Amino acid sequence: MSYQKRTALALASGLAGAAVLLAAPAAHATVVDVNYQCKTPIGDKAAVSPIDIKSVRSGSGYKLTMSFQKGVSSSPVELGKGAMNPSAVIKVGGADPGQVKVSGPANAAAIPANSPIKISDLSGTYTPQKSGKVDFTAGVLTIKALGTTTTCTPANHPGPSLSLDVTAAGGGAGTPDSDASLPKTGPMDSAVALGTLGGTVLLTGAAGVLWLTRRGQRATG
Repeated sequence: MSYQKRTALALASGLAGAAVLLAAPAAHATVVDVNYQCKTPIGDKAAVSPIDIKSVRSGSGYKLTMSFQKGVSSSPVELGKGAMNPSAVIKVGGADPGQVKVSGPANAAAIPANSPIKISDLSGTYTPQKSGKVDFTAGVLTIKALGTTTTCTPANHPGPSLSLDVTAAGGGAGTPDSDASLPKTGPMDSAVALGTLGGTVLLTGAAGVLWLTRRGQRATG
């Protein structure tokens, strides 16, 4: 085989390796409709809100942010600025089952009476105890306002809003992550990390091309 053909094969192999790496995302996020059934001081109420859960790597754990795209429940009286405090539970399934408590700031503006209560973004920290694939699903939402407590429970068995491949800080039991050296964060961060590794594959291919070229030149010289 001529060194020109060997050069072409080396380049093709490097490109194929980069393509495979970029095609394997470490995180998957989706917006899920959650049907909340709420127990309020003035009776039962119901509301459906699309829920989005995102993650960002933070030290040995992940900062989770839960976002509500529509308001849930309501109040018969106006809630003044800072009168409403929300919190929730995110259920963790998969290799490291459990739950994460998330909370957010009080309402920044007054909420008119009998209008949907817009929940601010809720956040909390998840630190994996086991390595493997985990998923995050919206759990019970709690709203405290004016000395009362409203509890909203998902009634439609929603699916996960986020799936991640995680690595326990101490190498905990569970399914080991084959790419443990890569940061496991949100989709964009993962793409950057995988793109960097793909670049390494391409550089390795380029080094192989130079070696083959020089070897061919010595053989013909």
